[in-house]
Amino acid sequence: MKPDALIVIDVQKGLDDPLHGRRSTPDFESNLGRLLGAWRASGSPVFHVRHCSVEDKSLLRPELPGNEFKDVAMPMPGEMVIRKSTASAFVSTTLNEALKDAGVKSLAIVGLTTDHCVSASTRSASDLGYDVVVVEDATAAHEKEAWNGKSYPAENVHIYSLVALDGEFCEVCSTDVLIARISNASKPVESGC
Repeated sequence: MKPDALIVIDVQKGLDDPLHGRRSTPDFESNLGRLLGAWRASGSPVFHVRHCSVEDKSLLRPELPGNEFKDVAMPMPGEMVIRKSTASAFVSTTLNEALKDAGVKSLAIVGLTTDHCVSASTRSASDLGYDVVVVEDATAAHEKEAWNGKSYPAENVHIYSLVALDGEFCEVCSTDVLIARISNASKPVESGC
């Protein structure tokens, strides 16, 4: 099934900073660009989420250049932008109300980062009753050092996060699969005689 709306989470310049460490999903930007192009062509709504941090050291504070959307995810006229300051795009925001007003019942979620705001937003959306698809190659995570001093590669953090979501809170699929669904959804239905 093709979801009703696309939610683009935190695709902001500050998350490219080397202080975050190596990032997974090298084709993230190109996949996101392809998906946004197909989605916009279908005429379905796109909602952009911008993290506006209240943390002193965050690069995503509203007054800093890191708060800006990356070029690939720049909102188009008519696409709603939701500001948030927590991990979930649904906590203390107007996103749920905007989706309900638009008659949305199912979502595709893409963006940054898989283990933080994508995961938190996916779990919230599922709890609110939405059918959710997370696009595995249009999301990405950074490498992490754990409480025990062990380091985990970005690709592992990304995959483990998706594994924890899939089947419980969402369906995980690829950009190509979702674009195929968009294409199939736009084909006219032939009536039988």
